[in-house]
Amino acid sequence: MNRILKKKILHPTCAIIEIEAPLIARNAEPGQFILLRVDAMGERIPLTIFDKTESSIFIIYQIVGATTVKLHALTVGDYLHDTVGPLGEPTPIPTVKNAVIVGGGIGCGVAFPLAKKCQEMGIDTTSIIGFRTKDLVILEEEFRTNCNQVIVTTDDGSYQTPGFVTTALSNLINRKKPDIVYAIGPLIMMKMVSELTQPYAIPTVVSLNSIMVDGTGMCGGCRVSVGGKMKFACVDGPDFDGHLVDFDETIARNKMYQTFEKKHYEDACHLLNKVNHE
Repeated sequence: MNRILKKKILHPTCAIIEIEAPLIARNAEPGQFILLRVDAMGERIPLTIFDKTESSIFIIYQIVGATTVKLHALTVGDYLHDTVGPLGEPTPIPTVKNAVIVGGGIGCGVAFPLAKKCQEMGIDTTSIIGFRTKDLVILEEEFRTNCNQVIVTTDDGSYQTPGFVTTALSNLINRKKPDIVYAIGPLIMMKMVSELTQPYAIPTVVSLNSIMVDGTGMCGGCRVSVGGKMKFACVDGPDFDGHLVDFDETIARNKMYQTFEKKHYEDACHLLNKVNHE
């Protein structure tokens, strides 16, 4: 069991928790994730390691399903039933002079440790982080502390640069072509970024947070097509060449789970509200 040491609410549906997990912390690298269960009967969910100390890891999550509703109900001193990790391959970081990291929404929690690592390696790092509106902006200060430049965009123009991350990226490329681009966020965003960078022949790495069950490649739930070959996001990824990923297939597969997950989310919210009022 893993004790929750700290909990920080970023906005009503998003939070960071620090978990006591010395073995995972000792071996974790940017891009890797854990599988956790809130209780003995709960499902396993993959969550990326946001940061770490010598004996603990930080996990960022958004309330999007039944398990994250249960997770959000826990507080400091409570225990998770179990965690497994680090899983997946670390994000590849080649020796380059400059890198652009594009994060969208909750994907910024995955993008941050990568930006921090690039900065530590002496790479000139620019991060473009995008959100729907000002109220959903997270981790801005953390990025500014660990990047050479940070561009914050909001779809509705309510904060900083108005528009999508792709517009900001296009403007950046026109001024100075980066050596590599990383894109982490909604599938459609990563698809658009990959299509934008392809004509410029800019290497582009995307992080595919697909449906995962066992995290070892056994179930096949996280399979994706990359360069015409089947890969498993949990063991071969989660990072892949964005110019080779079949995004249309991946988006279609993810949609199959949305109706099912919505029903479980509504049931969990009803249960949580009932418990809170008793």
